[in-house]
Amino acid sequence: MIFSIALLVLIFIIALRAAPKESKEHAHVHGAGQIGLAAAVALFGVDYFTSFYYATGELMSALHPYGLQRFGYIAVGVIAFANFVFGALYMYSLGIFNEGGGSYTASMRYLVPTMSLIVAVVLIQDYVFTIVVSALSGVDQLLSILNAYGVSWLVHFGIGAVLVAITYYLTIRGRGESARVTFTMLAVFLMLTVIMTGGLILANARGVAPAANQAPPLPSTLLEAMYHMLTASMKGLVALSGLEAMSNGIQFVINDDSEVVKWGKKHLPRLNGLWNYYSGKSGIGRMVQTSFLFYGGLTTFILASFAIRFNVFDGTLGRTLVGNLAFIGFGQLPGGEVLYWVYQLLAVFLLASASMTAFQDLQATGWRDVAIGEIPEVVVYRNQAGTFTRSVTASFVVAMVIMLLVRGQTTLAVPFYGVGVFMPIMAMGLAIRQHILQTYKGRTRFWGALGASIAAFLSGFTFIGQIAGKWTEGGWVVLISFTVLVLAAHALLLSPIGYRRPSQIYRIVRDKARVQGAMASIVEWQSLRMQEYRYYLLVAIAHFWEQFGVRRPLRYEQPIHAGTYDQALHLDHPDAPSILTKYMGSDPTKPLEPHLGGMPNKASADQAGQPGKSHSG
Repeated sequence: MIFSIALLVLIFIIALRAAPKESKEHAHVHGAGQIGLAAAVALFGVDYFTSFYYATGELMSALHPYGLQRFGYIAVGVIAFANFVFGALYMYSLGIFNEGGGSYTASMRYLVPTMSLIVAVVLIQDYVFTIVVSALSGVDQLLSILNAYGVSWLVHFGIGAVLVAITYYLTIRGRGESARVTFTMLAVFLMLTVIMTGGLILANARGVAPAANQAPPLPSTLLEAMYHMLTASMKGLVALSGLEAMSNGIQFVINDDSEVVKWGKKHLPRLNGLWNYYSGKSGIGRMVQTSFLFYGGLTTFILASFAIRFNVFDGTLGRTLVGNLAFIGFGQLPGGEVLYWVYQLLAVFLLASASMTAFQDLQATGWRDVAIGEIPEVVVYRNQAGTFTRSVTASFVVAMVIMLLVRGQTTLAVPFYGVGVFMPIMAMGLAIRQHILQTYKGRTRFWGALGASIAAFLSGFTFIGQIAGKWTEGGWVVLISFTVLVLAAHALLLSPIGYRRPSQIYRIVRDKARVQGAMASIVEWQSLRMQEYRYYLLVAIAHFWEQFGVRRPLRYEQPIHAGTYDQALHLDHPDAPSILTKYMGSDPTKPLEPHLGGMPNKASADQAGQPGKSHSG
């Protein structure tokens, strides 16, 4: 036992020393809440890394009852391939959309506003359910350790509420503090996982006997077996929201090289192509997303292999799949019981901390949704630590309500989790395809478009497969919730809540969200585009009712023409002022006079004046 305690102390010291620290000087240079590589790994990768605790268990739970676990490697191969394709897609996208926005920005630029609006609402649903499922999964791990999994649902809900409240508090405190805590736990988890894997290899060499079968396998036809394989692949392919989270949240990353890139440029100049690829904030995002290429496939392969070898799965001997393997692996070491308990308790806190990814991305999407007219303006508020506290608080309240509605049961929330994220991934694939078709020629154009098409098709298939694979568990309800969300989003946009004047957009983006530069210009352009879309829908609705003899005068002004993405971004003038300045006049709070035919497409550099002081609303 002394050996295990000493090992834990050493691991904790190493993790704590490696954890990121946000200094006042850093905040002054990069801005409040701007994070580096280590913090980005923690905040945008924790949801994905902690899928280790439940993804393989979910995969095997679809195969083991039917005696099909030996075919689990097929599902592992599917997961590894999908992770590589989706990871490569998003790594490439960061070179194009390096100011943030993810598939939301991509679909607005290269597809249609309808897709952008769908992406926005689907992501919000996915992030909220990430909070719910992460917390309740942590509760399941805790109660399983205590052999109290079957206690009253009120206990499940109560513990889950406490875990969500802790992650909410850490998020409100600022990215620096929440990243430090999360990174420390992740580092301890990774080191203990390596030790556990070594113990499992040792157990295999020692000939540790597999567990006895708990029940005879259930019969299944060939078609049923194929369906179970689909279910296993879809259940194991989870937590990919981190890809979109990193792409969306790149706005919170410092625009500087990580230390490893600085070292590489200095000592290994021959690899400058590699170092340039991982330079700046896009490079930091790519480093985080590089893990998505291999982590899911590798860890699922390791866990599935040992689960088959030792015949342990979720529910075997009253433990989860990882719990069983941890018990065997750590049991090969002196005082391994201590390591086992720490590892399982760590799972509880890490799964709860996976909510951090959702809270960060809800901030990144929330203020944009306000700017385009999807959420009331009152939601936008950014404190001195750089946190959008009201969007975090709103998502915290909604998550608590959902946890109460599902009565603290993870299984009731799981069908809604991890499904929606594949719709944005499909939108990103289609947008990247359009970008390649419009930008490149020859073989580069052909192969690039083919790769993006494969990614889009695979994500679309996975979206449908997630619903089909979870159909018996309530996956069909996702179709209803998806439809309701899309219709509700359009209803809000068409309501008075959805109307945005240029002065209001400017106030939301520049004054309340305190966003400047290219990111601000992108969101301003998106907001103008969404107002054009809103006007188009209102006109279409009016024309529809005219077919039935209902004629009402159109009361809405034609909105300002947004122009193209490149015009808005000022690629030739990155420090140019807001594209809204020329439309606001001396008093940005006054509504604009209507202009017949819309506003001009683009202002020249000498026409764009300095923005005046706007009033907070």
